[in-house]
Amino acid sequence: MAAQGFLLIASFLLLLMVLARLTGTLLARMINDTPLPVVAGIERGIWRLSGIRTQEMNWCQYLLAILLFNGVGLVVLLALLMSQGALPLNPQHLPGLSWDLALNTAVSFVSNTNWQAYAGESTLSYLSQMAGLTVQNFLSAATGIAVIFAFTRAWSRQQVSTLGNAWVDLTRITLWLLLPISLLIAVFFIQQGVPQNFLPYQAFTSLEGVRQSLPMGPVASQEAIKMLGTNGGGFFNANSSHPFENPTALSNMVQMLAIFLIPAALCFAFGDVVGDRRQGHAILWAMTLIFIVCVAVVMWAETHGNPHLLQLGGGQQPEYGRQRESLWHSGQQPVRGGHHRRLLRRGQRHARLLYCAGRHGSHVADADRRSGLRRRRIGPLRHAAVRHAGGIYRRADDRPDAGISR
Repeated sequence: MAAQGFLLIASFLLLLMVLARLTGTLLARMINDTPLPVVAGIERGIWRLSGIRTQEMNWCQYLLAILLFNGVGLVVLLALLMSQGALPLNPQHLPGLSWDLALNTAVSFVSNTNWQAYAGESTLSYLSQMAGLTVQNFLSAATGIAVIFAFTRAWSRQQVSTLGNAWVDLTRITLWLLLPISLLIAVFFIQQGVPQNFLPYQAFTSLEGVRQSLPMGPVASQEAIKMLGTNGGGFFNANSSHPFENPTALSNMVQMLAIFLIPAALCFAFGDVVGDRRQGHAILWAMTLIFIVCVAVVMWAETHGNPHLLQLGGGQQPEYGRQRESLWHSGQQPVRGGHHRRLLRRGQRHARLLYCAGRHGSHVADADRRSGLRRRRIGPLRHAAVRHAGGIYRRADDRPDAGISR
């Protein structure tokens, strides 16, 4: 069991480092403003049509451009969410969101926080998911990467008066980094069984004879950038615990690679840009060593179980094995992309260290409140009717409950 777990970690890190090295080379060219082959002519056409001036900006101009860009995105997304009931691509005829929920959601997705106070399949139309949240998954990720570009330029230049051009950075990151990789990942997800359509929800009768609705929608395209941009806000209530977002063990591995790809690649790019690859390697390996230790501890905690839970009569549902489950949860915390409440108590304790490192404050507070339930010796609630939108739990009748609307 231990050998299998360490083999999984080693294979994951090997694939990640190879892909991150290649992606880091592309990022370094973008940071250094080196013309990219083939697309240079396309870029000139974009600058001409959009009226973008490619001269570099000082820090104040760069900051104002970033704030303006995201401010406009916030207003557009807010209007889209509140008016979705009167817009097309809404086969379930879902009403517009209330102003407070729309504002909460818009601020969350524009800031790349991606807190979800709603169930996507029962609250948002296809247009809101696709033209609203998916677009912001791209733009918020591009914003974060652009700021890192400016930071890296400041470190690499002896005299700093300009930090690059925010509009150029945002355009290049979106068109030549996020879009191509997301397209490849989305096509792979479709092949694995993730839906990508505009069909209305499909009615069916379950084995228990209950009439239910099967959610449809453009899931694969949103899932790809959700992972690549470390966004975390998915199409469904249960996010990647839902079989339509993460149907196979192979899709699970690709999602883990996607969520680590750009953070690792930026470390390689930093070393290339400052002229000393050892600087980037030092940052990357410091984070990697912490990650390996935490994954190993979580794997140990999960595989050894908790004898105090046997009397509760409920259990976990690690779809792809405890090693992959531990790697998944440990991988979500440092990039602020997920939750850890499906882990056992000891596994949660160590995952929270990574949670704090990722500054996922809202989830930490919520997890602490749930820990209070267990500290007060009412742990059976967790295995009864209490559930959270981000996970799969068992109902009182011992049937799994993923929060899928009926």
